[in-house]
Amino acid sequence: MEASKAEGKRSMKQVAAEEDGDDDEDVGEESKKRRALTLSGEKATGISGSIQPSCQVDDCSADMKDSKPYHRRHKVCEHHSKAPIVLVAGVRQRFCQQCSRFHDLSEFDEAKRSCRRRLAGHNERRRKSSYDSRGEG
Repeated sequence: MEASKAEGKRSMKQVAAEEDGDDDEDVGEESKKRRALTLSGEKATGISGSIQPSCQVDDCSADMKDSKPYHRRHKVCEHHSKAPIVLVAGVRQRFCQQCSRFHDLSEFDEAKRSCRRRLAGHNERRRKSSYDSRGEG
């Protein structure tokens, strides 16, 4: 039974070779690192494979090496995570603190930092818990 499980699973090397259309099993470690970086969308800074975190806002050159892990993970500098309007891919957007994503400005109410959809869910949960805590329902 174990043999049939092993046959059904492919190694990462096999998957990478199939995606490249290359059956060569002898893929170098540096090549794997570069491919992984390319697939993840990170910017590589040379053959060493080190990742240079960068803000996804247009024309932002903030150095994010020493930024908080949250900002590095979501690829947004602290300044732009709180800005009311930023340009991402030429579109005016705002960073949603609930979704941790950029949304079109039309998805926000006034100066709020969370999109309407997430705020509606938050408010619904608050109403439901206050309703339940009163013993009604």
